[in-house]
Amino acid sequence: MFRKILIANRGEIAIRIIRACKEIGVKTVAVHSDVDADSLHVKLADESICIGPAASAGSYLNVKAIISAAEVTDADAIHPGYGFLAENAEFAEICGQCGLTFIGPTAENMHLMGDKIRARQTVAAVGVPILPGTSEAVRSLEEAEAVAAQIGYPVIIKATAGGGGRGMKVVHSSEEFANALATASSEAQNAFGNPDVYLEKYCVNPRHVEVQLLADQCGNVVYIGERDCSIQRRHQKLIEESPCPVITQELRERMGAAAVAIARAVHYTNVGTAEFLLDADGNFYFMEMNTRIQVEHPVTEMITGIDLVREQIYAAAGYPLRFTQNDIQLRGHAIECRINAEDPERFVPSPGKIDGYHQPGGLGVRVESAIYDQYTVLPYYDSLIAKLIVHADNREEAIRRMSRALDEYIIEGIKTTIPFHQKIMANHEFQEGKVDVGFLERFSG
Repeated sequence: MFRKILIANRGEIAIRIIRACKEIGVKTVAVHSDVDADSLHVKLADESICIGPAASAGSYLNVKAIISAAEVTDADAIHPGYGFLAENAEFAEICGQCGLTFIGPTAENMHLMGDKIRARQTVAAVGVPILPGTSEAVRSLEEAEAVAAQIGYPVIIKATAGGGGRGMKVVHSSEEFANALATASSEAQNAFGNPDVYLEKYCVNPRHVEVQLLADQCGNVVYIGERDCSIQRRHQKLIEESPCPVITQELRERMGAAAVAIARAVHYTNVGTAEFLLDADGNFYFMEMNTRIQVEHPVTEMITGIDLVREQIYAAAGYPLRFTQNDIQLRGHAIECRINAEDPERFVPSPGKIDGYHQPGGLGVRVESAIYDQYTVLPYYDSLIAKLIVHADNREEAIRRMSRALDEYIIEGIKTTIPFHQKIMANHEFQEGKVDVGFLERFSG
């Protein structure tokens, strides 16, 4: 097992990793920007080191500074969390070259699955369903228009190196196409340094369902249930739950087998998530693979009792999986609400000082957060400040428990999305499980 792990991240995910490390007897090093010196992850780690200024480019994305921090503190592994450098294959390679274990999938895994075109080709080769579309990046407007006409509108344009909704445009008619293609390509270039895009048939208002994977270095792969992530705004997830309300055990096993087949095809190791679109007829289609721990991993932990971050560390250290597929049992229902420091009406950031704080508690309630009373939410980073997770015997009870917990959650001094989540929990369509990726648009309208 590792002696000391440096956590190349901040906020709640850094704290989550610190807690997992403490429970298995591994020392931790927190890195921080100069404005993050008073952050909770810095206080909880065994050691801390400043790696640069407030701007992420000079600190949390500064590979040289992070590697130097690991060497100075004598760490033997680096956990990237999610975001920042978590899916940066070059960073994973550099870690290996410097004698540091990268706690995550291999650089080869990230290169392959991070390229959406190659990922589609790989998935199709093992018989997992994909939506009709291009098998390569489109090279001209004429070529793209011809493909769109062939597969039929609506279509979706996606960045080959994309994620998080950037470089992605839904096109409903040929009249919109040229402008949408140019915009998507420009966004892809700005976000990922790569303007390449590809086309897919657009699945209208499906559910967004992801399957959690875990693989060791011995060739063992398991799927650990699924999560419904359909409540989204501009492709950004806001609420997640597990299990998916409409999935039968038979469908779960088919989606799980598909996810495992994908992982085996690329010799995947560590945690990952196979993302699918699920239509109203129960047909599912591969969308992408996330090669990291997910923000929403706690809902899976709540219904299985499996500490995914701990298992990441064990897998990276070379340990075989400590359970088989048959050992994994889903119990009850879990829901996660992402609490952002944002105006709940306009979804614009609301940084500032917290001058009153009380987090909810009670049976089946979990809060993952790095904020505290008198803490200042900084404007330089993502607006996610907490994840509120509940677990209950069934979905109806989980919704009631989440409503109660949201009512208890007090964060004063800044605006948060707590009122938004309270409205969702009270919505009849949500309560009845009538949820898809178009839900929020209907809800807001």
